[in-house]
Amino acid sequence: MRSRTIAAILATCVLALPVLAAETPATPYTGQQGRQIKALSNDDIAALRKGEGMGMAKAAELNGYPGPAHVVTLAKQLGLTKDQLDQVTAIYDRMSAAAKPLGDELIAHERRLDQFFASREITPANLAMEIAAIGEVNGRLRSVHLMAHLETRALLHPDQIVLHQQLRGYDGPASVPHHH
Repeated sequence: MRSRTIAAILATCVLALPVLAAETPATPYTGQQGRQIKALSNDDIAALRKGEGMGMAKAAELNGYPGPAHVVTLAKQLGLTKDQLDQVTAIYDRMSAAAKPLGDELIAHERRLDQFFASREITPANLAMEIAAIGEVNGRLRSVHLMAHLETRALLHPDQIVLHQQLRGYDGPASVPHHH
């Protein structure tokens, strides 16, 4: 009796394998070959054009240096004064104004790199040129976002920083503000 049960379970598993295999993509890139720019999703492109951070400032955010967008969103809960809100909004506006053209520049370089590969015109020289440009623009873009976090933190009181960390779910050891 027991061997029949084991045999039935094994048979069910064997029969289910082709179904499971058909639902599992061959690689994590399956379906991405139709992208306009292979290295960037449509969401990535939209975020870059809007000047969004896309995680570029995690080193700041997760170490107690709040970003201006989140601080503005949480202004009431943080008890921001009108002056603080005005200054954080100005930081956000400067950051956004600087990030959007850099996002467009990054998209252009990624598009060019993609086109070199798609057209089979990639060479070591143009590969090096585009990768260097992508790295340089990405570095400037990340710096814009990180600097906005530095500026924002300087405007907040230590208790507002702790509260921000709690509201964002970062209640760890890094949520204790460091004096600067």
